[in-house]
Formats: sequence, structure tokens, C-alpha cells
Amino acid sequence: MRKFLSPHLKAVLQALLVTFLWSTSWVLIKIGLVDIPALSFAGLRYALAFLCLLPFLFQRKAYRGLRRLPPRTWLKLVLLGILFYAITQGAQFVSLTYLPAITISLVLSFTTIFVGLLSAVLLAEKPTWLQWSGIGLGVAGALVYFYPLVIPHREWVGLIAALIGLAANVLSSILGRSLNRSVQLPALTVTIVSMGIGGLILLTAGLATQGLPRLSWQNWGIILWLAIVNSAFAFTLWNRTLQTLSAMESSIINNTMLFQIAILAWLFLDEQLTAQTVIGLLLAALGTLLVQVRGKKKSAIAISRQQ
Repeated sequence: MRKFLSPHLKAVLQALLVTFLWSTSWVLIKIGLVDIPALSFAGLRYALAFLCLLPFLFQRKAYRGLRRLPPRTWLKLVLLGILFYAITQGAQFVSLTYLPAITISLVLSFTTIFVGLLSAVLLAEKPTWLQWSGIGLGVAGALVYFYPLVIPHREWVGLIAALIGLAANVLSSILGRSLNRSVQLPALTVTIVSMGIGGLILLTAGLATQGLPRLSWQNWGIILWLAIVNSAFAFTLWNRTLQTLSAMESSIINNTMLFQIAILAWLFLDEQLTAQTVIGLLLAALGTLLVQVRGKKKSAIAISRQQ
């Protein structure tokens, strides 16, 4: 049956598989956080994923590309690793300790909106009227979702962590876009190097501050699945689909995570899906989609919310 699939359709199906795997991560993380401290959990996941991807760096083209990098580019890679993995992913794991997965997914969906605004200032990519409309819809979706704003005291910790993760994700998206525009490195190489730096920082910080409790076979199974399948395999497959899909197609597929996470959290984590919640998610998803519309001269870097 494989021969009947066009390369484009095959890439679409592969990208959808990746977003499904990333969406299941939220459920697995919530389950694992019952026994595993957040930072240690995140550090183990991304450090092990880095080790799985490390052989790719020893391919001739990737190795030569890294050896030729100037110190300034290495500094950018280190900063990307700190922002996108050490801070963004660490903050997401912490926020999942206190908040529903659906709520955090909605908060992170605003990455695209803030990147659109910052791109106008930092990268001279001025938003169009359609993108301004998307920003308005995204804000409206958040207002609908959170109305009335009543957050228990304990959940404020999770919300602050989610907002820190959002800010770091926005900055890392801007940095990643700038890095990929100015440096001739494969996206997978950038991912591996930044993941290794951020993952090791996370693991060191987690073990130093939270330690590592005795883990069950189920705990190790979740960690290894997240590292090998949902990180190493999924990141590699996603980068392969980017060779066929346009940035807009990748963004549309990536945006389906908002609903995949909501459905999976409803099915497996008993999180509520009310009519108000669904309307808020729909508005936010439509808003983030419109923000990514740039016409023919769109960016080649698709903003994603991997987990």
C-alpha cells in the first residue's frame, strides 16, 4: 500500500503521527509526575533522547559543519539549548505538576502570537492585517477559556511556571529562526546540539535540587518511551517531513495538538471539556493559524510546541 502514497501525503501522515506522539507525552508526563520530580524527569527524558540522537552528529557532513562554526554561533546554540530545553521544557514539567494539561497547552499556543509580534521588531517581519486578526482571535479565545478567572492559590505556581515556559519558548523560537536563517546547519543538527546542552543542564539541576527517587518499572518505561519514541524518533521524523511540507502545512498540522491534547486529557486524565472550553480552544487555534499566514514569502521555520 505504501507505493500508492504520494511523497506529500506520506509526509502529512508522518507529521500527524509525530503530533500524536507529542500529544500523548502530556498524558504520560502527568502520570509520571506522581512519582518523579519535575526537573529530574525532564532532564532524564532529554538527556537520554540526546544520547539516542548523538550518532547523527558523527556523520561526516554534520561533524564538519560543527567544526567550522565560529564561537558566536556556538554561543547561540548554547543559548537556544538553555531557553528551549532547560527553561521551556523544565517550566512545562513543573506547570504540569499543578495545572491541567489542556490549560498549559492553551497557554503555549500563544507562542505563535508573541513570536509574530516580536518578529516585527527583531526580524523586520511585519504582521499583516490577517495576522493582527489572528492575534485578536487568540486573545478572545483565552478570555473565553479562562472566564471567570478564578485560580486556586496552589495553581498559581503552575500558571507562573507556564508563563515562564511561554516566554522562554517565544525567545527560543525567535533565536531558532534567526539561527536557521543565518547558519547553514541542518535543522536536526541544531536540534541535537541544543537538546544535549539543555537536557544536561536540566538533569544536573534536577538531581542537585530534587534528587531522584526509587523508580518503578512503569516510571522507567515512561521515561524511556518519552526519550526514545516521543523525542528522538519523533524529532527525527518531524525534521524529515519539513523537507516535503511547507512551513504553513507544518504549522497547521502542529496546531492540531491543541485538540489532540484536549481529547487525550479528557479520555485519560479526566480533565473537563465543556462547551466554553471547546469554544475558547477553537478561537485560540484559529488565531494562531492566522498569525502564521505570511503569504508566499513565509518563513521556512515552523514554530512547534513539542512535548
